[in-house]
Order: sequence, then C-alpha cells, then structure tokens
Amino acid sequence: MQVLVIGAGVVGLAIARAAALKGHDVIVADAADAIGTGVSSRNSEVIHAGMYYPSGSLRAKHCPRGSRMLYDFCETHGVPHRRCGKLIVATNDAERSKVESIHQQGLANGVEGLTMISGEAARKLEPELNCIAALMSPATGIIDAHAYMLALQGDIEAHGGAVALETPVELITRTVNGWQVRFGGAEPGVLDVDAVINSAGLSAQKVARNIEGYPAAQIPKQVLAKGNYFAYSGKPAFQRLIYPVPVDGGIGIHVTLDLAGRMRFGPDVEWIEQEDYTVDAARAHAFYARIRTYWPGLPDDKLVADYAGVRPKLTGPGEPPKDFMIVGPADHGMPMLVNLFGMESPGLTSSLSLADEVVTYLAA
Repeated sequence: MQVLVIGAGVVGLAIARAAALKGHDVIVADAADAIGTGVSSRNSEVIHAGMYYPSGSLRAKHCPRGSRMLYDFCETHGVPHRRCGKLIVATNDAERSKVESIHQQGLANGVEGLTMISGEAARKLEPELNCIAALMSPATGIIDAHAYMLALQGDIEAHGGAVALETPVELITRTVNGWQVRFGGAEPGVLDVDAVINSAGLSAQKVARNIEGYPAAQIPKQVLAKGNYFAYSGKPAFQRLIYPVPVDGGIGIHVTLDLAGRMRFGPDVEWIEQEDYTVDAARAHAFYARIRTYWPGLPDDKLVADYAGVRPKLTGPGEPPKDFMIVGPADHGMPMLVNLFGMESPGLTSSLSLADEVVTYLAA
C-alpha cells in the first residue's frame, strides 16, 4: 500500500516510520525546506511522564506508553537524551492540593516512580528551591528533538520510504482506487496513493479543508497559543526540571535544561491570531515574578529572550482543554484517510505510541 503522510514533524515522521516498518510504501510531504521546522522544533524538548492527563484520554493513553517507547528508541538509535527527573512544586496549601491531585492522576495513568515529598526533602535535592511540598517524577527527561527526528527519517528511508520537502499539498481528491494528491511548490505535480494521513500540525486544518468532499463539521477550530522562552545567562541553579502547578492553557513557566546543562524558562501562554515567533523582551518582567515564587534567589538581569513556539490548540482561554483528535474513516466516512488535530504537548513524547495507533487505520 502506498501511504502519503503530510507533515514532517515528529508525529508525522513517527507515523511514517511505523507504516514503513509494516511494509507500506511511504512518502512524507512537507511544505518547509527541512524536517521539524514547526511545533516539533520549538518546545522544551522534554520527555513527559504523563501525570497531567484525564483518565481515558488519548494523552493519558499515549504519553506514559510513548515515554517508555521513546527511551528505548533513544537507546537503540543513539539519540542524545537524559533521564534527569523533575519536581512539580507547591508553594502554598492551595498548590499542595493541586499537586496531590496530579500525583493521584499520574498513578491512575500508570506513571512510574511518582513520589510526594516534603519541602525539606525537595530542598535537599535542589537547595535553591522554595516549596512546601513537591511531586518527584524520576521518569521525566530531556531529548535532542532534532536528533530524534533525524533518526526517525533514517528508519523511514532504510525501509524504502522518502521525505519530500518544499512540497505543499494543494488538493486531495477521492478516486476509484484511492486518493489523488496535487502538490505545488517549485516542482508541482500529482500523485496517486492508497492512503493519506494528515499530520500537518499548525496546517492540519488547512490541509483538511483542501480535501474535496470532506465534511466541514469534522474540522475543529484552531486556537494558537504562543509560548515564549527565556534563557538564563548565569550558572544553572538546578539539576532537575522544576515545574509549578499548571495554568490556563499550559503547564506553567518551568525550569528546563538542555543536554549541555544550560537552563531556560518557559513557556508562558500568549493567545495570538496568527503565527508569530518574536519574543518580546518586556515579557521577562512577568517571568521574574512567577519564577521567584519557587526560586526566590533568581538574580536580576539574568533572563535573556530566547525563542518562541506556537501550539495548535483546539480550545481557547477559559475553555476546558481538548484532547488529541484522531479523525478516521469511522468518523468522516472516507476510506483510508486520517486527520490528526491538536497535536501539541505531549506530542513528542507520545509520538511512537500515537504512530502505532494511527497505522492500525491502514488495516481497516
């Protein structure tokens, strides 16, 4: 079976790899000039453990399983990563209650190694930390996301697949035997395939609207949540990731580390109307205030505007968050077509597990 995967981000590449491993003839098409230029390259590069997500959700299903699969993949493929662990911290009684709820949800989701510890125990691990209690997650880690995507691409190509860059999809039409896809770009053309998987991230809704006859009711709204990151210009103060309690639209301005040991903070939540990756240095004022609730010793003038990412969310401010959406033939009535919407965090962590599920649609 010839399968077209639209989108060369981390989820699209993982799906293409899973399809190639099943023996399908796979092509990945992306409008950009390199793999992973969108959501996949503008995040915290965290391997999440999966304690935040409601029971029965796709996130709760795929994040813990995907985390285990991702660690195994990194080991077997030489992808740089580190299981550094993280602390979700409570700085007052109300936050302690929230952290305890996260602990219980994590246990329900099958997250391994979660432990509630006292503020004193947390400070023994991280002396600069201010908190009255913390949830310790030893399964949380960090990864070189680009190296991971290159490894996925390598597996795709090793199994006969290909990645076509600068190949925007303009129209998808149902045929007697499958799908006809019209591409634009410098070398426009038409390709007939048996199956189409839309994993275009920020462009997923646009791609779905270019499928002739696709029901508009099956295309959810998209809301863009921009997250800004600031780098820390001093010596790192923490050995682990430090997370506050979640906020509306995200999981709070947290401490994250890269594989070189550098420390940065983010993301905040900035609701926007269109893609924008500029970082307003003035937002540092809010960062200082939030960070100092759990790190009072943060010195002045140490935060430097770094980069921003944009999440393709399905709900806006004040609305209950929606789960990942995998919309297959049973939902829209069109065979061998799968659309993925709202593939934001923890999409990277969940990617290998999500890929296994999506590929099952090709056997339907």
